Amino acid sequence: MPYYRINKDEQKVYDLKEARRKIELFCAYQERSHKQVKEKLLSFGLLENVADELISELIQENFLNETRFAETFTRGKFLIKGWGRIKIKQHLKQHYVSEYNINKALKQIKADEYQEMFETIASKKWAVLKGENAKLKKQKLQRFMYSRGFESDMIYDFLRDK
Repeated sequence: MPYYRINKDEQKVYDLKEARRKIELFCAYQERSHKQVKEKLLSFGLLENVADELISELIQENFLNETRFAETFTRGKFLIKGWGRIKIKQHLKQHYVSEYNINKALKQIKADEYQEMFETIASKKWAVLKGENAKLKKQKLQRFMYSRGFESDMIYDFLRDK
């Protein structure tokens, strides 16, 4: 029984040994979700059941760890991109991360750091917003902070003082 699918596109099909080596390098380079690894394996031309077996081996050999991925993803998106909890949670769900690991990852964001990040982003945005009146300016800030994934009660509290 073959371990790869017949590829109609001119895409390269890897043998199992080469696919394993390439996916190990892919996982070692940075933390990956199970979804990313499976998509990569399928792009190599492997059958889905063979890809699933390789994923199981990667988990056993600690190349792939959902908890580690969720925590790294959360830290990066919060500290570097300035995302709020809602947006981070949505993106983790798109990677099919379990609810347990999502909650565990979000707990590593300390409340005071979160509030400080929110205040910094909201204040900077408020300073650069152009608008004829305060109502329009508040609407623009509200939409911007929603798009960043921050909670509505934080946004309303910030705008109440403006």
